[in-house]
Amino acid sequence: MQKPDLNRMWETFIKIETGLSYPVLYDMIRFKIYSLISTLLQREVVDWYCFLIHGRGGGVPTSEDDTNVYFHIRFSLKKDVKPEDFLSLLPVYCVMTREIKPEWVARISIDKNVFMDTSLFQTEEIEEAWRVIGEQSEWLLNMLNIYKEKTKITPVQVLPFLHYYANMAQLDVRLK
Repeated sequence: MQKPDLNRMWETFIKIETGLSYPVLYDMIRFKIYSLISTLLQREVVDWYCFLIHGRGGGVPTSEDDTNVYFHIRFSLKKDVKPEDFLSLLPVYCVMTREIKPEWVARISIDKNVFMDTSLFQTEEIEEAWRVIGEQSEWLLNMLNIYKEKTKITPVQVLPFLHYYANMAQLDVRLK
């Protein structure tokens, strides 16, 4: 995964139905998000991506009364790609697609008081943090895609992978 071009970033959202079980959620990642990202990579439209899950207030551009949760997917378009070419490849389940202003991604925070300190990075570039976040998304897609197509993946099956992932950073991950 390379660093994204903050001047060529776009985002789209995929609505997650309320009350979804983990197997259905993981299948959405495997079959909707993976399919979308694979298509865009194969067609050489994007060179970076990441995704999160959150609701209103987490960057989701909806009305104040929207209580839905969404996959929030960000992309960096390749230099020679026109935005309309990118937009034409998005499936109908992608909603609220918009161009990202560079200032929206110039800092990374997990809440209003906790920001990533890029001055500690070797390059001091926020793009380096976004590159690593993209690698995390890539890792999750790769991990979920080792399972057979009709497998109902549960947190119990994902937890051993997260244990190894978190153990490297000495974080405690347990199924409660």
